[in-house]
Amino acid sequence: MRLFSRLLLVTAFATAAAAPAHAQTAAAAQGSSPRTVLVVGDSLSAEYGIKRGTGWVPLLSERVSEQYPKFKVVNASISGDTTSGGVARLPALLRQHAPAVVVLELGANDALRGLPLNMTEQNLRTMAQAARKADADVLIVGMQIPPNYGRDYAQRFAAVFSKVAKDENARLVPFLMEGIATNRAMFQADGIHPNEDAQPQLLDNVWPTLRPLLN
Repeated sequence: MRLFSRLLLVTAFATAAAAPAHAQTAAAAQGSSPRTVLVVGDSLSAEYGIKRGTGWVPLLSERVSEQYPKFKVVNASISGDTTSGGVARLPALLRQHAPAVVVLELGANDALRGLPLNMTEQNLRTMAQAARKADADVLIVGMQIPPNYGRDYAQRFAAVFSKVAKDENARLVPFLMEGIATNRAMFQADGIHPNEDAQPQLLDNVWPTLRPLLN
């Protein structure tokens, strides 16, 4: 649990990778332009502390390229980002990329900064609605916080993601870190960030929910 708490803590303050991760693209199908899967996330999606090209989003790009060549993946994740940051950035990203699918992996930093849950909920809702208005399907990637933040608060925080997903007709991954949060072998030497070995598990946590949106 202490490891998980430290993992969540870094997402709020890891600003070393302050620029958006490079776009990851899949090969276009011959004779047509690929449709875009846009990932808007924080350090967990921005390859913080690991070799470029080994994070779960680049791995997603490779899988999409192999199995769904009519799609490409664009990674617009920034370490330390919050849902408020996502709300500010998303309109320009929608105009630039015209995505078919938007993956929202934001929210843990809101809790760590003590932002009101209703603000996190409204921000997620605003992003989901903006994406849908731009004719994109939406996948919300949920996060969880340990009960030492307060069991009631932790439960209400986790419920925000499912509530918004249900209300906005979005797909939901309940917990990105499922299967690795308490496994020290899946973390870098700092004991905080998921290492390269953990990235395939993160992808596998997202893939079953994302895949139907590519058919």
